[in-house]
Amino acid sequence: MLKVGLLGAGRIGQVHAVNIAAHAGSTLVAVSDVNAEAAQAVAVKYGAKAAASEDIIADPEIDAVLIATSTDTHSELMEKATAAGKAVLCEKPVDLSLERAKVCLAAVSKTGQPVMVGFNRRFDPNFGALRAAALAGEIGKPELLSVTSFDPAPPPVSYIKVSGGLFRDMMIHDFDMANFLMGEAPVAVRAVGSSIVDPEIGAAGDVDTAVVTLSYADGRIAVIKNSRRAVYGYDQRVELLGSEGLLNAANMLENTVSKSTVAGVSSAKPTYFFLERYMPAYAAEWDAFVRALVEGRPMPVTLEDGVAALAMAEAATRSAKTGEAVDLAQF
Repeated sequence: MLKVGLLGAGRIGQVHAVNIAAHAGSTLVAVSDVNAEAAQAVAVKYGAKAAASEDIIADPEIDAVLIATSTDTHSELMEKATAAGKAVLCEKPVDLSLERAKVCLAAVSKTGQPVMVGFNRRFDPNFGALRAAALAGEIGKPELLSVTSFDPAPPPVSYIKVSGGLFRDMMIHDFDMANFLMGEAPVAVRAVGSSIVDPEIGAAGDVDTAVVTLSYADGRIAVIKNSRRAVYGYDQRVELLGSEGLLNAANMLENTVSKSTVAGVSSAKPTYFFLERYMPAYAAEWDAFVRALVEGRPMPVTLEDGVAALAMAEAATRSAKTGEAVDLAQF
């Protein structure tokens, strides 16, 4: 039984707590958070103890830690946890700084401890089926990828100010999805972004609407579209065009009922947000982490994957500011 310490008891930490506690191969034994009351509440709910992050990392009885703290603490906590002999699953992104993330990668690699980065969308059954079909050659050679990711409403500006920006905070999932589906990183990134949803987001130095084009060495192209506002719900779609066909992963809807009348055909809206849309993916992600540890296999999403996606986010941020395509080799 894998004994797990959870670092971070906020919204995403609570999602992970559910999966750790529910899994037959793991048990939640300790929880930490800067908000002591939040840590205590999660600990009590799952029969764990509330403790400081340093104490959880130092506890020889704990096998693994899941890091769901603020992004600016991720690298340091990964370094400390792996140095203490712990396996780690860390939420994305690796860090707000690519340079710091590279330092973390070097330090963690020396410990030899397994680390997985939390790109949960890789474990969505729909995206997984799309990738499997592409790898099986069902549409020939994949040539053009389109990733759509729209949030139903923007987060508070207070969050925007510490998030690292849309490309590092939101689109980083889509950068990783592009790498996952295309099988490699692009060679160049071109981005355009604007703040048209909420002027306060622009005043905070960020964008809320963006399009990124990724160019690959063999001529393939990927396009990523992000918006902080889709009034109809959480819009999450992937389309992959190949030389012999098309693969499409559509939205998950609130229900499967459709209405067909003389006025037209209508159906339910997409699920409202990531908690509804991706809970099965979070559970599958944790299961993959536990299985990799138990079976001694490589982690399905590596720290290198996390650094690669962050490099693309850095390139997109620069491109959006300069208006020029950015060579990813610079990063």
